[in-house]
Amino acid sequence: MSGLRDRLADSARLATSGVRHLRPRQLPQLRVGRPVGPPTAYYLTPHLDSPSGGVRVLYRHVDTLNAMGIPAAVLHAREGFRCTWFDNDTRIVYPRDLVLSPQDVLVVPEYYGIGLHALPPDVRVVVFNQNAYRTYDELPATAGPGAPYAGLPSLVGLMTVSEDNRRFLELAFPQLPVHLCRPVVDGAVFHPGPDGAREPVLGYVRAHRRREAQLLEHVMASRRPSWTTVAASGLSERAIADLMRRCSVFVSFSELEGFGLPPAEAMASGCYVVGYTGGGGDEFFDPQLCRPVTGTLELVEATLAATELPEAERRRLGRQASDAILGRYSDEGLREDLGTAFRTILG
Repeated sequence: MSGLRDRLADSARLATSGVRHLRPRQLPQLRVGRPVGPPTAYYLTPHLDSPSGGVRVLYRHVDTLNAMGIPAAVLHAREGFRCTWFDNDTRIVYPRDLVLSPQDVLVVPEYYGIGLHALPPDVRVVVFNQNAYRTYDELPATAGPGAPYAGLPSLVGLMTVSEDNRRFLELAFPQLPVHLCRPVVDGAVFHPGPDGAREPVLGYVRAHRRREAQLLEHVMASRRPSWTTVAASGLSERAIADLMRRCSVFVSFSELEGFGLPPAEAMASGCYVVGYTGGGGDEFFDPQLCRPVTGTLELVEATLAATELPEAERRRLGRQASDAILGRYSDEGLREDLGTAFRTILG
């Protein structure tokens, strides 16, 4: 295994020395010493102060574990950093003040994949893979079988966020336990509102499938001139929820997703959702309550059809979808999943 570890280290040094966008994925220097307190789960978290569903999930895990009596903290590499685009009082620590012990657990997002070779070998590690389809990003063809997780002696398992991604990871890494910890869609933020009133607004999040989004915008402008199309980008959590409560229809452009929070949040907000599941969304795209599609022509046809549904019918389906999402992806569900996972991880 040491040969594989050395090859990954060489590849990572080469990549991060010459490619600027990989440098934030380098792991911070971490110290290891004797235990001085109870075992603690430290969630290494990118210092990205712009809306990111994955970062929000990491903060939520830490809050939930602490509420369950399992000590946990977000670990940011940048001294003094805290996310400000959503409300939080999450416990945060920084490398300068932290000494890990062998009884602790370091939870590392798949975001740091190519740099995992630098993890301390004597601290238990769990890779939190929120998008299994990004596992091999930037990984060279010479990395060897089992990369990027082979050759990591302290790796005790993987976590992920959807049944689709759990199955993929079990296929790719059959030797590793995979724990499914479902996301939370916050019903205090994402909800239909007291009356569920809607406007002729079609919304989507600007991220994937941009050519298809452009095509759809032109067709909507031609065929549905009384509708407004809004592409959300860089909004705070509450601002995106406010937009979704205005929308009658939300279009999902999900592609190779770990879960796909935007369409789930749109459903929770009472939108009628049309679009791609992205894989991770297979489990909540109920065709009785929304309209999953598999191609561009189908997407355009289904979107136009959705705008022709009677408003009362869209609102009824949106309310039922909201109930389904908020019932399944709740704080209680996450507590249950984290409890199951950490009973195994902590032994």
